[in-house]
Amino acid sequence: MNLTGIARTLVQENHLDKAAAIEAVQNANKESVQLTSYLVTNKIVPSATIAMISSREFGLPVFDLSAMDLEFAALTLVDEKLIAKHNAVPLFKRGNKLFVALSSPTNTQALDEFKFNTGLSTEPVLVQEDQLAVLVDKAVSAMDSGMDGLDDDLEDLDIGGEEDEPKAATQADTEDAPVVKYVNKILLDGINKGASDIHFEPYEKRYRVRYRIDGILSEVASPPISIAPKLTARVKVMSRMDISERRVPQDGRIKLKLSKKRAIDFRVNTCPTLFGEKVVLRILDPSSAQLGIDALGYEPEQKDLYMKALSNPYGMILVTGPTGSGKTVSLYTGLNILNVPETNISTAEDPAEINLEGINQVNVNDKVGLTFAEALKAFLRQDPDVIMVGEIRDLETASIAIKAAQTGHLVLSTLHTNDAPQTLTRLLNMGVPAFNIATSVNLIIAQRLGRRLCSECKTPDDLPKDILLSEGFTEADLKEDFIVYKPVGCDKCTNGYKGRVGIYQVMAISEQMGRLIMDGANSLDLADQAQKEGIPDLRQSALKKIKQGMISLEEANRVTKD
Repeated sequence: MNLTGIARTLVQENHLDKAAAIEAVQNANKESVQLTSYLVTNKIVPSATIAMISSREFGLPVFDLSAMDLEFAALTLVDEKLIAKHNAVPLFKRGNKLFVALSSPTNTQALDEFKFNTGLSTEPVLVQEDQLAVLVDKAVSAMDSGMDGLDDDLEDLDIGGEEDEPKAATQADTEDAPVVKYVNKILLDGINKGASDIHFEPYEKRYRVRYRIDGILSEVASPPISIAPKLTARVKVMSRMDISERRVPQDGRIKLKLSKKRAIDFRVNTCPTLFGEKVVLRILDPSSAQLGIDALGYEPEQKDLYMKALSNPYGMILVTGPTGSGKTVSLYTGLNILNVPETNISTAEDPAEINLEGINQVNVNDKVGLTFAEALKAFLRQDPDVIMVGEIRDLETASIAIKAAQTGHLVLSTLHTNDAPQTLTRLLNMGVPAFNIATSVNLIIAQRLGRRLCSECKTPDDLPKDILLSEGFTEADLKEDFIVYKPVGCDKCTNGYKGRVGIYQVMAISEQMGRLIMDGANSLDLADQAQKEGIPDLRQSALKKIKQGMISLEEANRVTKD
């Protein structure tokens, strides 16, 4: 096979041997992708090297895309499907010319299709492949998350439940075009702003919509009270609830497809109040389970303990904390690590929040007798390796989970307690024998989520030494060179905060701790033993995050106690 173009140059300049170049050309043709994309995606040749050679071959300068603000790109001139198809992005328009970012100037098909669709003459702008891939993803996501074209997707979900009322009444409530668009916008804005929950709340004289962003609720809209029934009806139809039933709470689900690669699920609950039904939507982003353990905020020694516990073939890992503290993400991050073809994983949840391929997920349903305990019994008859129980609520569930952990299965679950030592005493109070706890529980993770300081606007907080000491810092801490920061607020964050970070107490059950449990020790005794073993509690972990410049003292006080 005779090599041409950039493939030949790469071989001539010893960036690639001929056999590898031929194989790359053949594979790129099979996959119908540009050779440059194939080489960079598969890490065969660095992106900068290809850009340098292309620049020399075609006499084009290399444009640095990192200096380009996507907000000012000419994205609206072409459809996002063209951008994704050709791996090319329209950057800007000058007169009747459209300048298009390409990693290979030989991609003339992209230039021709852009020219046909816009009526403008096209000029190639040479960029690095890795930078272009990031820009393509951003461009497609930005265009997909807009309002245009999404109304139809949401309309596809317009499937109501049983209707006891005349159909004309329900149509009037749900097919009002402005209401449809308004609800769509509320959902999309919530996703774009990073909200975890959306609240629709009716009162006697007003109606409000609130987002929970980084754990804090804030009001974002106050539509007229007169359209409250229509807003509720629209959400109920989208989530396939019974639109005619307004007297009892209902649960539903919405699946919103933003692009080919990204879909967002909403878990929906209605509750009748004095002045109408309150609707709360929990935004479930499956990509949160794909973040990886390094993105969650574990300290290196805490991560090692979690990874070691996950590598055990049997035993129990418990994650504890209040609602909204990130327990599900912690569990699913662990399940994602364990999710390999050789492992049989089953989960029982109420309901399943994150959908992961390769894991057998079951929604418990108390109405038909499918409780956590019954689901666990079924799992044990299906040759499991790993079992995840959404929550241990009663003695029966706890007993079956512990027996599973003692008979060669790895069990992951959650409990609602304040810290790791209290989790052990909670199991004792449920009626689980101390011996069973000591021999089955391997690891307990207590966690909170703290708002992360915005790196763009955070500023040093000049606090006196006595204040820092009273907040829990030691004299040894104050000898270290660290800065306490406070939030300010800018156009890139929310009140000085952007995103959240986990604060953890990761407690492995040592031999000594097991003896204390069997001797009937209380949570204070266990906490003292944890301190002796060098296990930082939640407060100490929060103070460490302050020293690292991640959170403010105010935020540490909000989520942990001294």
